[in-house]
Amino acid sequence: PMSLLYFDKYVICSFRGAVPQGLVLELGETVQILEKCEGKYIGNYLLWQYETVVPLEDSVVTEVTATLQEWAVLWKQLYVVRTVDLFYKLRHVMNELIDLRRQLLSGHLTQDQVREVKRHLTVRLDWGNEHLGLDLVPRKDFEVVDSDQISVSDLYKMVRNLTWGEKEGKNFLFFLFFYFRCNNENEWCQIHENIIRKSSTKYTAPSSNYGLIISLQLLRGDMEQIRRENPMIFNRGVSVTRKLGFPDVIMPGDIRNDLYLTLEKGDFERGGKSVQKNIEVTMYVLYADGEILKDCISLGSGEPSRSAYHSFVLYHNNSPRWGEIIKLPIPIDRFRGSHLRFEFRHCSTKDKGEKKLFGFAFTPLMRDDGTTLSDDIHELYVYKCDENSTFNNHALYLGLPCCKEDYNGCPNIPSSLIFQRSTKETFSVSTQLSSTKLTQNVDLLALLKWKAYPDRVMDILGRLRHVSGEEIVKFLQDILDTLFVVLDDNTEKYGLLVFQSLVFIINLLRDSKYFHFRPVMDTYIQKHFAGALAYKELIRCLKWYMDRSAELVRQDHIQEAMRALEYLFKFIVQSRILYSRATCGMEEEQFRSSIQELFQSIRFVLSLDSRSSETLIFTQAALLNSFPAIFDELLQMFTVQEVAEFVRGTLGSMPSTVHIGQSMDVVKLQSIARTVDSRLFSFSESRRILLPVVLHHIHLHLRQQKELLICSGILSSIFSIIKTSSLEGDVVEEVEMMVESLLDVLLQTLLTIMSKSQSQEAVRGQRCPQLSELNRFSFGQQGEYVSCLLSLLRQMSDTHFQHLLDNFQSKDELKEFLLKIFCVFRNLMKMSVFPRDWMVMRLLTSNIIVTTVQYLSSALHKNFTETDFDFKVWNSYFSLAVLFINQPSLQLENATPAKRKKILDKYGDMRVMMAYELFSMWQNLGEHKIHFIPGMIGPFLGVTLVPQPEVRNIMIPIFHDMMDWEQRKNGNFKQVEAELIDKLDSLVSEGKVSAHSVLLEKIEQETWRETGISFVTSVTRLMERLLDYRDCMKGDETENKKIGCTVNLMNFYKSEINKEEMYIRYIHKLCDMHLQAENYTEAAFTLLLYCELLQWEDRPLREFLHYPSQSEWQRKEGLCRKIIHYFNKGKSWEFGIPLCRELAIQYESLYDYQSLSWIRKMEATYYDNIMEQQRLEPEFFRVGFYGRKFPFFLRNKEYVCRGHDYERLEAFQQRMLSEFPQAIAMQHPNHPDDSILQCDAQYLQIYAVTPIPDNIDVLQMDRVPDRIKSFYRVNNIRKFRYDRPFHKGPKDKENEFKSLWIERTTLTLTHSLPGISRWFEVERRELVEVSPLENAIQVVENKNQELRTLISQYQHKQMHGNINLLSMCLNGVIDAAVNGGIARYQEAFFDKDYITKHPGDAEKITQLKELMQEQVHVLGVGLAVHEKFVHPEMRPLHKKLIDQFQMMRSSLYHVRHALLWVYSSCTVNGTASRAWFTPPVIYQKYKYHPLGMMSSLLYVHCCTLVF
Repeated sequence: PMSLLYFDKYVICSFRGAVPQGLVLELGETVQILEKCEGKYIGNYLLWQYETVVPLEDSVVTEVTATLQEWAVLWKQLYVVRTVDLFYKLRHVMNELIDLRRQLLSGHLTQDQVREVKRHLTVRLDWGNEHLGLDLVPRKDFEVVDSDQISVSDLYKMVRNLTWGEKEGKNFLFFLFFYFRCNNENEWCQIHENIIRKSSTKYTAPSSNYGLIISLQLLRGDMEQIRRENPMIFNRGVSVTRKLGFPDVIMPGDIRNDLYLTLEKGDFERGGKSVQKNIEVTMYVLYADGEILKDCISLGSGEPSRSAYHSFVLYHNNSPRWGEIIKLPIPIDRFRGSHLRFEFRHCSTKDKGEKKLFGFAFTPLMRDDGTTLSDDIHELYVYKCDENSTFNNHALYLGLPCCKEDYNGCPNIPSSLIFQRSTKETFSVSTQLSSTKLTQNVDLLALLKWKAYPDRVMDILGRLRHVSGEEIVKFLQDILDTLFVVLDDNTEKYGLLVFQSLVFIINLLRDSKYFHFRPVMDTYIQKHFAGALAYKELIRCLKWYMDRSAELVRQDHIQEAMRALEYLFKFIVQSRILYSRATCGMEEEQFRSSIQELFQSIRFVLSLDSRSSETLIFTQAALLNSFPAIFDELLQMFTVQEVAEFVRGTLGSMPSTVHIGQSMDVVKLQSIARTVDSRLFSFSESRRILLPVVLHHIHLHLRQQKELLICSGILSSIFSIIKTSSLEGDVVEEVEMMVESLLDVLLQTLLTIMSKSQSQEAVRGQRCPQLSELNRFSFGQQGEYVSCLLSLLRQMSDTHFQHLLDNFQSKDELKEFLLKIFCVFRNLMKMSVFPRDWMVMRLLTSNIIVTTVQYLSSALHKNFTETDFDFKVWNSYFSLAVLFINQPSLQLENATPAKRKKILDKYGDMRVMMAYELFSMWQNLGEHKIHFIPGMIGPFLGVTLVPQPEVRNIMIPIFHDMMDWEQRKNGNFKQVEAELIDKLDSLVSEGKVSAHSVLLEKIEQETWRETGISFVTSVTRLMERLLDYRDCMKGDETENKKIGCTVNLMNFYKSEINKEEMYIRYIHKLCDMHLQAENYTEAAFTLLLYCELLQWEDRPLREFLHYPSQSEWQRKEGLCRKIIHYFNKGKSWEFGIPLCRELAIQYESLYDYQSLSWIRKMEATYYDNIMEQQRLEPEFFRVGFYGRKFPFFLRNKEYVCRGHDYERLEAFQQRMLSEFPQAIAMQHPNHPDDSILQCDAQYLQIYAVTPIPDNIDVLQMDRVPDRIKSFYRVNNIRKFRYDRPFHKGPKDKENEFKSLWIERTTLTLTHSLPGISRWFEVERRELVEVSPLENAIQVVENKNQELRTLISQYQHKQMHGNINLLSMCLNGVIDAAVNGGIARYQEAFFDKDYITKHPGDAEKITQLKELMQEQVHVLGVGLAVHEKFVHPEMRPLHKKLIDQFQMMRSSLYHVRHALLWVYSSCTVNGTASRAWFTPPVIYQKYKYHPLGMMSSLLYVHCCTLVF
């Protein structure tokens, strides 16, 4: 069986469609089901272009599904970026959403439960969106609002309230209560007052060991709401404590009848006892028949009620003060006739159970006149009695006076009674009644029983004002019935008094405390009011009051009547309805006439000039405040048009804003606002009548910039109503009225507000305090008017725009309008009126702007293109278009896929729409295009850098057009070129990219293509560097990468396109980076580049960057001082000294001796620093960057980097790998092949290199301190060396030095280190191979130099105290010589076979032998110095060194004995000769060697001197 279906289903589980004709379905998708057959469904995707499938599921469920899919991607990213806390919170919320969604889909919830689940869902959705930085979602009744269905003003309010609304939550308060002890129990009742007064003698101060901590939770709402929202609280047996007395707001139906009694004090006689009594009070509530009422005494909330109360006992105190409060919840039907009896007993201290009755007191709860016990302190009489007395017959004491007032009312009291009063004893209690049914007021009872006092009616009516509000609202219906009965009884006599009483009651209900009783009044009027004739007297009295408003000085009663206008009209209308019903509509014309006359009186009151009368102002204000409330009542008796005419006449009678004070301005606008919000204004018939007068008043206020906040609220309401009406009917006429009256003044108002807002932003930039609230107010006001303007523009149709543009009297007026609206639109985008997450408002604003611009562009082209061309209007238009396309909210590439799709579906790509409009207008300019070259090049370039291909393809031809027009005019396009390069830098740095292939294609078709192609190529190369720079700057890149990229770009500006200003800008950017990284020497060298561009001249320079307007000499001087300071911080004093000298020359030439003295002292300080301060020698590292993944400026290049202090190779490698986390470290020093150079990866090759100093002379001077030499060894270095040892041929296992060759790589840099960077690119590399002999020569030579330097420092006392360094150095050389070292070189190179095989190495062998001789000599000198300075504790080490040195000489002697001849070369008579010398000859030759003078230390045979 097959059933035909047509409904939508929601996919709850992904389906891969692995069956014939199966659909691939993903979780969350919607599929349309067409048929069902034997458990299988037949359906399809709806792929037609314009068909939309709307799911039948709840919209909240749809939103949750889409949101969860969007969050899932962001949630995973949280884990990647290690935002762990939010990751787990979001996971928890997502699980909650899934569970709540499941509940909603189950279909088993009640309506209240569905609403509660939706509330929880939306709260969690908003929380997640906020924490993930997503957009705000405006909702109404939990569902997402469709922006097409409501006005922009309403949408703005929703989003604003969502942002600024107070998030109510559970508020917990914690209190710490301290423990206090009363020193005297007689003061117990006053302990609170004593603590507050800090009467410390009457209580003991708290101890830190005692206290009580409680927490309070604040719950908002009425009791029913609280019970419903917090059921768990009330399941724990929570007691509800009501306020002592009535609350601020009394709810109708709140039945209560509680009497609160306080035991105040008592004064009792001693009674013949030697000590005072221990008195206990027992209280009962008794009914008229003497029965004790059960459970009518409550000691506190949560305590069980009881029938008797027993007070606490104060020890030996005849004047006790209790201060205890007891609640008496007596049933209302038992209140009349009941009384309280207080029994007094003495408690014996001996027998704890003995209590002796000695007296009692009593008081009835209700007086004879029907009033209850007054809220006051009552001093009761105490009557004597004993345990034998009986209270069974309560009539025996109820006939007695209970207090002094009662005694005065009972003059004839019998003298012989069972109970005698104790005249010296008294007992005081105070009472407070909280009852909605009983009254303590005599006047109220007299009114309700007025027929019993016919002669006092006028007095009773007059005294109604003195009755408290609680009493009146308790008996509201009875009082109103009585008043209208009195009115019917004698209208002439009581009419005015009844009217005044009615006004008093109505105004009483305006108080917030009784406001909730207004529904009670409404119910009375609709269901219980029966005064069919009352309307006549009410209208007469009301008109009488209004007509006298111009005569009376005191108008309090008139103002009260004006405030009661709403309910007076309710009574009037209901009374007329009752009369019409009873008489079948008789006297209808008389009623209408009386109402018209009443409105004439109202207009008369409003038209009076109140500037000279403050009382009249209050009367008019009261009338205006109440006036809008009568519209609904009038609509029951009159047609909509008639009521609208009444209202228009009344509003029109108000004087204009210039003729009244500011206070009346506010009241008048508030009345208009309430008129607009009334039901009357929702009818289109009435709006056409009322709208002109409303718009007239708003126009006047906006023109004068007065009461802007109220005006914006009125406009928002109007636009909301018109938008709602436009969905149902035609509002063309109303929109036309608003356009004519408001559009221009709205634009002017917005420009003024925006100007003030910008000024406030400037003040805030100066850190002005107390501005946050002001900013929020300004933002709110600005947003209100923006939403009003957008609402109006959105409602305008083609016809409205056409009428608007045709109604301008001149082109000047049209020009002014266009400039205003373009300026407002630009400010909307520049000032970010709406926050970033108000995306719905931003997109709607953009849509309205682009639609409006499409209408206005035709007027611009039509009126200001040909002979009437106006640059200002066109420039404003182009600036607006550029700002629009560059808006951050329209850059869809940065949005999530779901958000991008949603925007494109609703609005399309508005950038493309505006780009087409811009291109079309540019084409319409014709020959006037030249006016916008080069001014618009930068803005248009910003548009081409938008990452949207279609926008680029639209805009690129405009650049070709610009180049073509300038070529026609000037024969070149230098302006375009210069401006394009300048703007390209700043735009790309902001994170934008571009492609110029379209421009290149168009240029190739021109006659000037060679110049153009060269230009585009140069721009492309600049783009490569700019993009590298941008990528480094925007990411979390290290300082080294940023600095290197900046150096690369800076050099390009200097060398290739010669843009000096850009070059200088990047000099300062680079300097700032160095300072941030604390590279002070590099910062100085960088700033020196700018200094070298300046001359010592007085040429004036303009303000630039952070430099003020000054002469070139002053700027160069300031730069020199700053550079010297940086060199000082970098401890590079040698570089700062030449600048000190240069400044000294300038100061000396100007006879500025003060500055000259300062700079000479600075120079002297630098010399001192060189000699006194310790400086570390940095190490240098060669780094190769191989692979295409590196930035352009690093790719397949090698650099030498100057390391940080204490940084060695391993640390440097780790730093580089952390800077390039994706890079792979190469483990060999060989140059990489093409496979590595061209791969899509990153390879780092790092090894240490040795600097090759340029200044050799300084380093070879023996008497130059090492602190000076140290500087020249590692500074001004451009060449570096790297040695790689290898064996050529077979390796000699016995002596590897024979075959150990060195591959020496010399690297030459582009610049010397240090410089403007800590690393420079290798410019040239040279590779040479060093033979084993040459390597040995260099090793021995370097070691000799190191020894000489160290020994010299100790000889010249440059190093003091610690001699460990010299000890280690001598030990290292001597020990190596003994255990191999030099001996190995002898075996390798002094062997006869080697000499025979390598005759060309004779000079090098000789050089090596001389160096060895020198080393022996230097070691001898070093040991002598060591002996001089060695510490006594180190003597054993010194002796060991002497012994090892002897062994060294001995070993060298035994290696060759004296048989080794020395091949030497010399020059005799100008002829070179070579000969072998025997040891004796050698002895003669070297006997005067300085070593011979150290025989005391060494005995060296001549054969050990030469080998």
